[in-house]
Amino acid sequence: MLLALAAGCGTLRQTATPQPAFYSLDDARVEARAATRHPATLSMSGPTLIVNPPHAASGYDSQRIIYVREAHKLEYFARSEWVDTPARMVAPLIVAAVETSGAFRAVVLTPSAATGDLRLDTEITRLHHDFSSQPSRVRFTLRAYLVDNRTRRILGSREFDENVDAANESPYGGVVGANRAVQTVLGQLAEFCADTAANWHPPGSEAPKLTEEDLRLNAGR
Repeated sequence: MLLALAAGCGTLRQTATPQPAFYSLDDARVEARAATRHPATLSMSGPTLIVNPPHAASGYDSQRIIYVREAHKLEYFARSEWVDTPARMVAPLIVAAVETSGAFRAVVLTPSAATGDLRLDTEITRLHHDFSSQPSRVRFTLRAYLVDNRTRRILGSREFDENVDAANESPYGGVVGANRAVQTVLGQLAEFCADTAANWHPPGSEAPKLTEEDLRLNAGR
């Protein structure tokens, strides 16, 4: 009887063990400004963009939610995880964000049978909750390269780095901050892609002549 009671108590203790909480990077509603002067014609005549799945730097390629308390040391929450790796969660968000720019005829995530004029390569180099200062902050860093698919020439590259205050000092507070940071970076990424694509021209085509309005806007930059 004593053995049976002990076994029963053990079962109860196992059942009471807290289960991991899973969090996501949700579909960001990004308001990106098209970089060209003729957004109405871009959706029909703009280039097709192929988006490669993002890479992630070492340490940031798992579902574990990272936090830092001191430089060079990555730690993980014991019972809080992402529903998927940050790279996989961010991939469709990049496509949705870049589509809002209106600068591309189509934006396609690989793997796909589609071919494209331009290719976007990205890498997540940071996504962590930083407790080294108060209030704690969430940092998201994304490196991007826009490449001409035909010539393999890099048309532009940029690193986007965003820090936002965490909603509170809990893992969930960091998740809320991470979503805000990702939304901001993806808005900047969409503008970068539109700006860079505006200077690309199909093979054999001539660059359009600049109007007086174009010259005035370029002079003001």
